[in-house]
Amino acid sequence: MSGVRDRTVRVMTWNIHGAVGRNPRFDLERVVALVRKHAPDIVALQEVDSRRARAAHIGNPFDVLQAALGGHGVDARTVTTADGDYGQALISRWPMQNAEIHDLSFRQREPRRAICADVQTPAGPLRVVATHLGLSFRERRDQARTLMRMLGARRTTTVALGDFNDWLRAGSVCRCLRAVLPDYTRHRTFPSALPIFHLDRIFLWPRDALVASHSDPEARILSDHLPVIGDIRLLNHHGPAIR
Repeated sequence: MSGVRDRTVRVMTWNIHGAVGRNPRFDLERVVALVRKHAPDIVALQEVDSRRARAAHIGNPFDVLQAALGGHGVDARTVTTADGDYGQALISRWPMQNAEIHDLSFRQREPRRAICADVQTPAGPLRVVATHLGLSFRERRDQARTLMRMLGARRTTTVALGDFNDWLRAGSVCRCLRAVLPDYTRHRTFPSALPIFHLDRIFLWPRDALVASHSDPEARILSDHLPVIGDIRLLNHHGPAIR
């Protein structure tokens, strides 16, 4: 994918399920190969888990994935034990500025985070928010409101992507976020063997930013989620979309 050639940027989100597929066995190399097949410029990965890496005799997956998929990255490790870390990562082929990790944890439920960064693409700046929301309705509703506050005024192309765990219609995360990020993907991603729910999404501003999107059913052997890949047209510095 070349953001310089066609003035678009390719983003990808995927819950990799700890790099443990339906085998089940730890297989980070195949995860890397599938991501590389789609050549994303920016990728958000959820359920990155280093606790199995020690037994597989490889390096820390957070470091391995960043080196293999972009070179620039921010990770949010929500669980840290003596055996390793668990969380999510945002990885880019271009430098990131103003990177922040926001705590979205709700009461006594599993810790959750959002990674925010301004990616300096050749086509212009891209504001990116990567996250993995909770499992309960009240938890997700609270987290969606926090995300909306984080997004604030949108002066450059903005994308929020990740596993939103959102399968309800009334009061859903999708309904909440699309009020400020009106363009979004609609692929069924979970469970990967027979996808029913649209848990994994890419949300965008402005409305015409999404050029195309797709998923990849081959990922079903590697995770219980399918990835979502989107091509985005960025705004230029004067406002109208780059054509």
